[in-house]
Amino acid sequence: MDTTHGPVVVGTDGSPRATAAVMWAAGEAVLRDRPLHILHATGLDTRSGSHLSPETARLVLDGGRALLDEAAASATARYPDLSVSTSLGKGKPADSLLEQAGTDGLAVVGCRGSGGFHALLLGSVGLRVAAHARGPVVVVRGSEQPSTGVVLVGVRDRTDLATVRFAAEEARLRKATLRLLTAWSLIGAMGQMVPGLDDATSVGDREAAAEQHVADTVREEFPDLTVTVDLVKAASASAALVDASAHADLLVVSARRHQRATGRLAHVSHAVLHHAHCPVAVVHGK
Repeated sequence: MDTTHGPVVVGTDGSPRATAAVMWAAGEAVLRDRPLHILHATGLDTRSGSHLSPETARLVLDGGRALLDEAAASATARYPDLSVSTSLGKGKPADSLLEQAGTDGLAVVGCRGSGGFHALLLGSVGLRVAAHARGPVVVVRGSEQPSTGVVLVGVRDRTDLATVRFAAEEARLRKATLRLLTAWSLIGAMGQMVPGLDDATSVGDREAAAEQHVADTVREEFPDLTVTVDLVKAASASAALVDASAHADLLVVSARRHQRATGRLAHVSHAVLHHAHCPVAVVHGK
């Protein structure tokens, strides 16, 4: 998976959380040496927007252009050499962002809410983009903090190698350490046990072997990268990742699908998107 050749695409509605997402996306574009594209979707072509009067629609468009101009000015003020473009759409925000990011771009969204319980709400736009994107998506959570120098990635088994490669590239760009974390519980592994391997030690050994294989592969492909490996026995993988995210600059997880619901993320991805302490990247396999 190579998403370093596409643009970094971020949506804004002018809210503080969206502004934080724009600035994070601008920094990411600089790291990748890629252009930044900022979009604002007015929803004028949706059922509710189609009922607005021409005068009101014109005000909505004018307001959208002002938001985009302000966001672009903020990004270039911090990163003067950054190439920034903007677009004003009339569709739904999630659909517009998914279309602009495509398969090669990195989509970035903010997290709804300004504090307390509302800060835990991802919002329908962010959740839809994370679930339906064809490429990676970053949901910018938490407040801007000093760098920890760590990119954290959740690993369940060997099928997460593409996700770990994405995390390794992010760590390389940041000159950061890559931390692989596998969290397991005996109860959670019960359904995957095989005869003769039904004790906690054997399950832990199996998880450790899978994680070590992924780590060895990434170390070979990224020889200059510092890679650490953690195997944690925890009540849930999502809780372990959320706790660890307090000490990371970016948390990377696979976009596993819910087995019984099309278009929904599985439990771990869904949970960290709502509760992580740092930005979360959701990587869709190809």
